Amino acid sequence: MSRRKDSNSRLVYSTDKGQLDKVTEPSSANRRQKTSKPAFTDPNDGVVRLRRESKGRGGKAMTVITGLPGNDTAIAALAKLLKQRCGVGGAVKAGHIEIQGDKRDVIKPILEAQGYRVKIAGG
Repeated sequence: MSRRKDSNSRLVYSTDKGQLDKVTEPSSANRRQKTSKPAFTDPNDGVVRLRRESKGRGGKAMTVITGLPGNDTAIAALAKLLKQRCGVGGAVKAGHIEIQGDKRDVIKPILEAQGYRVKIAGG
């Protein structure tokens, strides 16, 4: 049976090709490049990170503080101190502190005075 080429038809699925070519493994040089740097940072590396977030908040900026050691009551007490010093609101969620507004420059010296190693993460 002959196939007629129609201008309005196109091949969607075909089984006459057999098995597809196998995907080859990347070379060892490419594997070394991928494994030389970890894909994520360790949350327990002893560094407190300050980052600014605005996604999902209607464009409003929020400072998120992650990597804090200690239990929930110590983190809540630190959050209360930071909110009072910055004069804004905030919350403690899932072991990190959220402070309203971009207050990274105000929060960094306060945390360093408390004895934390602080990095400003992100842009």
